[in-house]
Amino acid sequence: MNNKFDELTKSLAQSVTRRAALKKFGVSFAGIALACLGLASKAHAGSFKQCVNKCMGPCVDYYVSQGYNRDAATANCQAQCSFSCLHWP
Repeated sequence: MNNKFDELTKSLAQSVTRRAALKKFGVSFAGIALACLGLASKAHAGSFKQCVNKCMGPCVDYYVSQGYNRDAATANCQAQCSFSCLHWP
């Protein structure tokens, strides 16, 4: 766990251009917006853990395709998927 956290903090500490930062912010915002609009509600057919697991794969793949490293993508998706699965009936 510490290793993943260390890698996440290192990736966050690297200098980023304004354009790249805005792009990453936009991708995060779009993911949250999609989750709020019901994308995650389809995944909530089972338990919370099943919902998160179903959400994580496509989410991580998307972030990696946008240039995130896998650890940062996993951390982002864990937060987004957990939030989505907690707040949908």
